Amino acid sequence: MSNELLDIDPIDLQFPFELKKQISSSLYLANKTDDYVAFKVKTTNPKKYCVRPNTGVVLPRSSSEVLVTMQAQKEAPADMQCKDKFLLQCVVASPGATAKEVTPEMFSKEAGHRVEETKLRVVYVDPPQPPSPVREGSEEGSSPRASVSDSANVSDFTSAPRFRVDRLEPQENSSEARALITRLTEEKNSALQLNKKLQEELEQLKRESKRSQSGGGIPFMYVLLVGLIGLILGYIMTRT
Repeated sequence: MSNELLDIDPIDLQFPFELKKQISSSLYLANKTDDYVAFKVKTTNPKKYCVRPNTGVVLPRSSSEVLVTMQAQKEAPADMQCKDKFLLQCVVASPGATAKEVTPEMFSKEAGHRVEETKLRVVYVDPPQPPSPVREGSEEGSSPRASVSDSANVSDFTSAPRFRVDRLEPQENSSEARALITRLTEEKNSALQLNKKLQEELEQLKRESKRSQSGGGIPFMYVLLVGLIGLILGYIMTRT
């Protein structure tokens, strides 16, 4: 499809539809004039798509790529039909114009500017399938095209967002959490090793106490070690 300023390929924006997955489709604009051509992309569903870039300038006798990304969808549309539409507006810009100099007023027909407009449909197609080991007898029919009338009003379109930030759940303070877990693990291991050593010394004291004691009294060192072990075990339980 083309107008007097740009050749546009493809004529429909095709998206290999998959649930819960972002899908992108490229739109190629070829300037067939010796003028600088400014363009702007609008859509009837701006919350569903993001366009990069949504405005820009195509240099004389050159081309540009516009990437249209459909946000991940939770439900499949009925019969895989899509009513969304895109509108590409283009106008002759001043020589040497840049994308930063593109303004909404440049595409205002009320201001007397000659604006070329091209409407694009959105078509869902089947995602690519892995190759089948068995050659099928007939080719699969093409996916149904969106039944959209070209008579849609320009007012139905809204400027497509330049980009859209995905709602990801960040792992806040993940590095601090990992460091804390590592430190606590090391402290726990050290405490366990100390406890094991004290247990061994306690057993040795028990054996020496049995050999040296003549009565039933308990040595002071034995009582002290038992209390120390109890404190260490309590510390370990609170840290874990």
